[in-house]
Amino acid sequence: MAKKSKKQQTGGTPATVALTAAGVPYTLHAYEHDPAHPSYGEEAAEAMGVSPERVFKTLVADVDGALTVAVVPVAGQLDLKALAAAVGGKRAAMADPALAERTTGYVRGGISPLGQRRALPTVLDASAAAHATICVSAGRRGLEVELSPADLATLTTAVLAPIGRV
Repeated sequence: MAKKSKKQQTGGTPATVALTAAGVPYTLHAYEHDPAHPSYGEEAAEAMGVSPERVFKTLVADVDGALTVAVVPVAGQLDLKALAAAVGGKRAAMADPALAERTTGYVRGGISPLGQRRALPTVLDASAAAHATICVSAGRRGLEVELSPADLATLTTAVLAPIGRV
């Protein structure tokens, strides 16, 4: 059995372990998750006092039979046609939540684009480039990681494309 790193032993998530291993600067933001809140992303923005344009949600879609990660602002929605086009596909639909959880290793509402069980093609909404830092899930509900969009794109080998809509 593999030995757990000190970060994992102290409650780190695969996302924070990946960030630490890569030497990427980041800030963790923890808040009390309310299971009754209608939107995980909006809850995070409110709890942290951060503009919803800077808090990004991680969605998993099926593009022509291949799971693909979309990272878009919580203030808007994912444009599935734009996502498909960004990865050279024809059709996209939201992935089955159970399949997304099994594939990424995270639970819905806590899926991070970082440290996933299996690396998936990732598209980061182009609006991220307008911000010095953005927040994404750190791998569990009630925990966000703030980092530069460039670092997120590098670590996930993400394509930047306009995939979000208001």
